[in-house]
Amino acid sequence: MSIVKDWWMPKWNHFEKQHEKLSKWIYQIACFFAFSMGVTLFQYLVFTFMPGMLGIGLAGTEFMWPQKEVSILGVDFTWSLVGYNVLRDSAGAVIIGGGLGYFISYETGSFLAQCINFPLQRNITFKSKGNLVYQAMWYFIAWVLISLICNGFNNLWMPVAAAYVAPAVYNILVTFVTGGVSMVIFFFVFKIIFPEGESKKQR
Repeated sequence: MSIVKDWWMPKWNHFEKQHEKLSKWIYQIACFFAFSMGVTLFQYLVFTFMPGMLGIGLAGTEFMWPQKEVSILGVDFTWSLVGYNVLRDSAGAVIIGGGLGYFISYETGSFLAQCINFPLQRNITFKSKGNLVYQAMWYFIAWVLISLICNGFNNLWMPVAAAYVAPAVYNILVTFVTGGVSMVIFFFVFKIIFPEGESKKQR
């Protein structure tokens, strides 16, 4: 490992001196992507295992707002911005992967992931020295808005996917659709709340 580091660091340092802005963007994107993929994996584990831990009772409890009847690819379901459909098998029995249980799991996994992601991105990726309360407040607002967008979008295709694939498979899709959308939006949110040059001003 040290051999690779000794070979790489002089080249990177030279590149930084020659291309200061570009090297900063490359560093930030690389760190941002690595940390985001790590928390995406964490979310997938929560999405997959927590609904089962919460049990069939919560999975069978409807929690949706607003409710709009929709039919896509022959699958009839209720769309909502907040909450998820109760999932049932071909016999009509409730199955794990929907309802209030999945909503709690989704929001818990997403929120905990942001609690991990925020300090990593703030302190390592963007090396921020700005106002922590201000930055955390705007991060939380962005997370709420992004969650609503992702929930609304996921609720259009998840019921259809649930009719054709196993929960573990569509959990992968949910994770990467949510994670992909979040990563793109959050990167630019971070660029705003962690402005360039703030560390120099602090010094």
